[in-house]
Amino acid sequence: MATLASTRAFHVFHRHFQVVTPRFPRSLLEAPKPKRHPLHQLLPSLCPCVPPLTSSPKSLSITFSLPDGASSISATKVVDVDLSLAVKKKAMEISPVLKGTSIFLVGMNSTIKTNVGKLLADALRYYHFDSDSLVEEACGGESAAKSLKEQDEKGFHDSETEVLKQLSSMGRLVVCAGDGLVQSSTNLALLRHGISIWIDVPIEMVAKNMIEEGVQIPVTELSTAESYSEVFAQLAVVYEEMKGGYATADASVSLQKVASQLGYDDLDAVTTEDMAMEVLKEIQRLTRLKKMMEEAARPF
Repeated sequence: MATLASTRAFHVFHRHFQVVTPRFPRSLLEAPKPKRHPLHQLLPSLCPCVPPLTSSPKSLSITFSLPDGASSISATKVVDVDLSLAVKKKAMEISPVLKGTSIFLVGMNSTIKTNVGKLLADALRYYHFDSDSLVEEACGGESAAKSLKEQDEKGFHDSETEVLKQLSSMGRLVVCAGDGLVQSSTNLALLRHGISIWIDVPIEMVAKNMIEEGVQIPVTELSTAESYSEVFAQLAVVYEEMKGGYATADASVSLQKVASQLGYDDLDAVTTEDMAMEVLKEIQRLTRLKKMMEEAARPF
């Protein structure tokens, strides 16, 4: 079973990629810019479409005084800020130093992480993949993947590693990584071929997301038919098991911190664009730090 699943994982990629680009070195900035992959078409099953979060227009409150001692009045001027355009501008700014390095988003599965991944891929002109979807296809479908995990857990994890090997050998990808990709030292080492970012979303929001939008964690027993308290309790257990792996990421972007920085009392006010912008800022910080370290290491 394990060998068959691993073989299928290999063929999943060769069905969509005619050639595989050379493996990138671990160094972030040493890799030459790879050519765009000769993808013909990505199957919808690999990248399930999730409706983007609604972006709320930002408003600016402007207070001014009338001339000649007239009483002050306050007016609110609603200014439509195209955050998507701002994200694309930031992406263009960091692309030259990013040099096609792939980005791996880790953290609990949610529409927030998925939508951030898709927006980043669009802004950077990268390809977007969901590793759990690829693993399921490599195993022969969702039910087959669940069956394999129950009967041969090692074989299932071998399939996850095979999928990650394929992904880490390519450039210009944004990968929404499943929890299996942060559960072993081998997988964590493979993630070092790119930049890993922990999308830290509160468990309460993930549970709410699962209940309201029918989002399920692939290959688990979690069911959206459960009550909120039951789903929350199960997610809390998963989080405790995985947070050590999440924390190995190169950087983290916390939804709660983003809300605080933007002055939002309601976490739901944080948009996909807000999160994507913070991810790009973290990537920019990492690339600058790398450059400083390289310059400091040069002989006088």
